[in-house]
Amino acid sequence: MPEITLRGGEFDGLRLHYLAEGSGPAVVLVHGLGGFAESWRHNLGALGRRAQVYALDLPGFGQSSKPPGPYSLGFFVEALERFRASLRLGRLTLVGHSLGGAVVAAYALTHPAMVDRLVFLGAVVPGFGYRPSLVYSLLAARGVGEAIARLLWPGLLRVALARCFAEPVPGEVDFLVRWGHAARASAAGQAAFLSTLRAARDDFRGNAGRYRDALAALDQPVFWIHGRQDRVVPATHAEAAARSLRRVVLRLLDRCGHFPQIEHAATVNDWLSGFVAPVSIRREG
Repeated sequence: MPEITLRGGEFDGLRLHYLAEGSGPAVVLVHGLGGFAESWRHNLGALGRRAQVYALDLPGFGQSSKPPGPYSLGFFVEALERFRASLRLGRLTLVGHSLGGAVVAAYALTHPAMVDRLVFLGAVVPGFGYRPSLVYSLLAARGVGEAIARLLWPGLLRVALARCFAEPVPGEVDFLVRWGHAARASAAGQAAFLSTLRAARDDFRGNAGRYRDALAALDQPVFWIHGRQDRVVPATHAEAAARSLRRVVLRLLDRCGHFPQIEHAATVNDWLSGFVAPVSIRREG
């Protein structure tokens, strides 16, 4: 499995693990909090028939390096830009799931010339009234979060992930629990998770207005896919954000929770294939 090692500044020596499929326009899939590249396994092959697709482990997650942090949106944005530059990619289509949506939104606002289009899947972005759950708030509390993180053995994690699905599929939940569990449960993995959660909370609180105004001025096409039964990020959040975006298509999926790309993989793959590499782009390639 490929990885690159970044050079220079605070990223010197930081390893980024990723998966790659296909050829054509560059598409980067960005996971959410606690996610990893392999969670896109149902989508890589299908999208790879239309584009050059990369699924990235963000720093702190999966098989990528886990430096001390802090893990702000700005930190992830710069790591994503270093990833793009290291692979000598041009303009990107960015696909963000859950908190990965906030990462790709922040990237688009910071590096607009490098973004062709955006996709949000069950995403959460600052500025549109998202209220974190009680569990999120507890994890964000210093000391309390560390105690809870130590209790996240596979059984408890399985229960939490099952609630993310409208109709849980045991095999899918089991995969998300077991893949890379040792890295996730390590001291560095837990620290990265909590740092990300806390920094995101601060970004959402302190910069909501700035993000809302900047996203309203965003000129790139946006495709937002959200589950009607999403318990993690309610569909009302997607609807509120979509009302403020200039060029957006919003599609809500029935019988779908927080993982549209898993729960309705065939439908999502079909929609995304047409969006990330429309006919006019494919002919140019």
